[in-house]
Amino acid sequence: MAPVGEAPEFWWQRADWRAWSLWPFSSLYGLAATTRMAAARREKVAAAILCVGNFTVGGEGKTPVAIALAKEARRRKLKIAFLTRGHGGRVSAPHRVDPKHDSSALVGDEPLLLARHAPTVVASRREAGARYLIDAGFDFIIMDDGFQSAHIHMDYALIVVDARRGLGNGHVLPGGPLRAPLVDQMRHTDAVLTLGEGHAADSVIRHAARAGRPVYSARLKPRKARTFRGARVLAFAGIGNPRKFYDTLRDTGAKLAATRSFPDHYPFTLQDVAELEARAEADDLRLVTTEKDLVRLDRGLEALRTFAQKVEVLPVEAVFENADTTGTIIEETLARWRERMLSGGGR
Repeated sequence: MAPVGEAPEFWWQRADWRAWSLWPFSSLYGLAATTRMAAARREKVAAAILCVGNFTVGGEGKTPVAIALAKEARRRKLKIAFLTRGHGGRVSAPHRVDPKHDSSALVGDEPLLLARHAPTVVASRREAGARYLIDAGFDFIIMDDGFQSAHIHMDYALIVVDARRGLGNGHVLPGGPLRAPLVDQMRHTDAVLTLGEGHAADSVIRHAARAGRPVYSARLKPRKARTFRGARVLAFAGIGNPRKFYDTLRDTGAKLAATRSFPDHYPFTLQDVAELEARAEADDLRLVTTEKDLVRLDRGLEALRTFAQKVEVLPVEAVFENADTTGTIIEETLARWRERMLSGGGR
């Protein structure tokens, strides 16, 4: 049974009576989402906007992909910054993240990771965040998520799909994980990126081909993989798709003696860490988690920070099948931005 707040298991299984019983609500939700995406007045700003999004609710691996694209943009000497909503945080007005002093409770966990690689602004309204960055001198913005928000014009929308779980049962919220019907979301998509190994995304690839959208592929490569080879571990994670983390950890040769999953952006409690620590000590297991989870621990209460020092992290990076892909995406984004600015589409 999924923890409270985590996506229900039936979303990621073949559609059954639970998904179909929610179909009327899914239809209404999908209609509203489709209408919003099609009819919204997206603000055009004087910066190139590259959106890294997904068709479903969380867990596809957008953040490592966004970081890989940022590295390519920096190699090209672009004035690049991240823009994100800051899920799990409480900031509403545009705020530039300080990775040394801000807490995940303030700005969210993903922004703290992004800020290690490029200046990052969190804002509840992305158009306001974009204007903030433009005023600060940035002209290339990578937007982590926000594909369905329809508040800001995107010059390029790259949609990440997990190759192992795809679109789940293919139903729209609340009966499934889709944020809107696939065919309607594909109209606003510029390219699809399948992440990982597997065939669950094959239907998405076929839809993209019919829509004339390019499909790229990448995988998550663990760093420091040798560190965990043969180790008996207690792995825990509060992310959108904990199984992706567990599978990646197994790929390093680690032996997962136990796992503990929490909802995405979960605020760990003292009881949680006490239970994890007790289990690890009783069975002589190494505690391992994700970078995203660790930032929530080491920016929390003193007891959480003390626990964080006992936890190891499995860092990962997105590696594209074709090394030229990131450059292709950056160049296409810039080309569309320049064309838009020449036609007066920015301010």
